[in-house]
Amino acid sequence: MSFNKKLKGLRVKGIESFFLLTLYLFIPLSFDPPVFAQEPFYKGKTIRIIVGFTPGGFYDRWGRLIARYMPKYIPGNPEMIVQNMPGASSVIAANYVYNVAKPDGLTVGMPINSLYLDQLVGRKEAQFDARKFEWIGTQEKYSTMLYMRSDAPYKSIGDIIKAKEAPKCGSTGTASTSFILLKILEETLGGKFNIVLGYPGGREIDVAVERGEVICRGQDIASHFGREPFDTWHKKGFDRHLVQDPRKRDSRMPDTPTIWELMDEYETPEAARRVAEVILISNEFGRAMMATPGTPPDRVRMLREAYAKAMKDPELVAEAKKARMDMDPSPGEHLQKLAKEVMEQPPQVVERVKKLLGN
Repeated sequence: MSFNKKLKGLRVKGIESFFLLTLYLFIPLSFDPPVFAQEPFYKGKTIRIIVGFTPGGFYDRWGRLIARYMPKYIPGNPEMIVQNMPGASSVIAANYVYNVAKPDGLTVGMPINSLYLDQLVGRKEAQFDARKFEWIGTQEKYSTMLYMRSDAPYKSIGDIIKAKEAPKCGSTGTASTSFILLKILEETLGGKFNIVLGYPGGREIDVAVERGEVICRGQDIASHFGREPFDTWHKKGFDRHLVQDPRKRDSRMPDTPTIWELMDEYETPEAARRVAEVILISNEFGRAMMATPGTPPDRVRMLREAYAKAMKDPELVAEAKKARMDMDPSPGEHLQKLAKEVMEQPPQVVERVKKLLGN
């Protein structure tokens, strides 16, 4: 073999050796998943659901039901637990999720549906911006009604409008269902109510009604027809239903007028109607779940997808139906858009809402 052929062979072998060395150094990085694959973020972790009310009510019941089903749809299958943080109609819980909890996707909240109203009217206690929460989803809509002891002298809204003494109604705070419904009735129909604030939860108000401390309460329809003491009350004729706020009468209260019917009957001015519409948008939020602002987008996506899948889980749906917990889910993206829209009202409407709900 000539010197030139030997040299050419060495060059070829040198190139082959360099190529093989390159493969040896870099290919294992791509073909060794057991060593280099990243485990799901949520594996081995615990997600807390901060419920803004006391145990036993529908917020708490929904939180615990979701906590049993949602984790199996989250990559890593974390544990989910409920932590009750009542106070100020869930404003304390909302402040915690917004300002204290780390934006890591391990803390979510379930606040009252009308949470945004405390921000809209500028209450200093509301240390959050509803538009900046990462909304995950809701499993229902939140229609409300006013119940009253049947032995009270008020048989209808008309009786309240004509009464010399305002009925005493219980409420957890200024963002609560009861407070807001009563204020809307005052604004649109002219009735007056003596609102007693400060109860820690709805069950405590119900007990107060039984004791006669107060005689009425604004409440969501689902929980009124979904638990005690109301089943027993209805059998005994203990309470009556004076008004409801859906556009159409709920099938469980076919004889109870809607606020929209009463506004037509009492010829409510258009400006007052607009205020009612802005406030009653809160029904769309139901008992929603939201995460801390700044939570990484991929974790928000995982939580939203898991929430949506849990809402279709046949076992969850069956449990909710058995417990008489209404379902009408909406995705987090819809709530995110709604939170922005509801906070962008004309100044004159905001001023009327402030006047109505302000302290």
